[in-house]
Amino acid sequence: MKKLLSALLLASMLSGCGVPGRLANVGKAPKMTPMDDPAAPLIEPSLGNQAAAHRAGRNGQPAPETPANSASLFRTGAGAFFRDQRASRVGDIVTIRINIQDKAVVGNSTSRSRAGSENGGIAALLGLESQIGKVLPGNPDPAQLVNTNSNSQSQGSGNTARSEQINMTVAALVTDVLPNGNLLIRGRQEVRVNFELRELIVSGVIRPEDIARDNSIRHSQIAEARISYGGRGQLTDAQQARWGQQIYDALFPF
Repeated sequence: MKKLLSALLLASMLSGCGVPGRLANVGKAPKMTPMDDPAAPLIEPSLGNQAAAHRAGRNGQPAPETPANSASLFRTGAGAFFRDQRASRVGDIVTIRINIQDKAVVGNSTSRSRAGSENGGIAALLGLESQIGKVLPGNPDPAQLVNTNSNSQSQGSGNTARSEQINMTVAALVTDVLPNGNLLIRGRQEVRVNFELRELIVSGVIRPEDIARDNSIRHSQIAEARISYGGRGQLTDAQQARWGQQIYDALFPF
């Protein structure tokens, strides 16, 4: 019975720390995340974009052609020659230029000092001062009943220095168009080199007016920007503390 309980306890500890999954991936490169189905509205085929009418469906069969209302290149929804090619609809692609060069130095210091002194006594009070010796222990002097001194002092200082630099470019998809015309975007890029996978995720809200002529936008023009740059693999695992040490640091109170 003790052996069974020990085996169950060991199995629960291993499963909670993700050891079985890591053991199964020994000698294997980290798997890439499957690509999500991009949202793209149907575009009416036109003479300027005949390839859009023959896009394959989910089952590998050609999608049924939608009869054109006319042969004009400038009808609504057609791939016109003179239409603005910048991203403006769900499914469009916009280029995000990330150029983060942040540097911050914060320093502060505080100093506080406080001193206090109190003296009090009753030399004479209609003869009642003679009764003090009967109430208080010892032989108190009525003229020096209270004599206190206090002194406190504290000092503190802090210094924070941070420097970050990221330069890269990623393509993002327009996932939604807000009622005021702003665009929700999300881009994901994964690069695997040997046994290390680098992942870049960008999401946020942009204005169509901020998109440049080359269909690109700077990261500083993204509202509610969420930029995540990290990775997973053997190098990342080597930089992390062992799970036992992490648990010890979280539980050890001193």
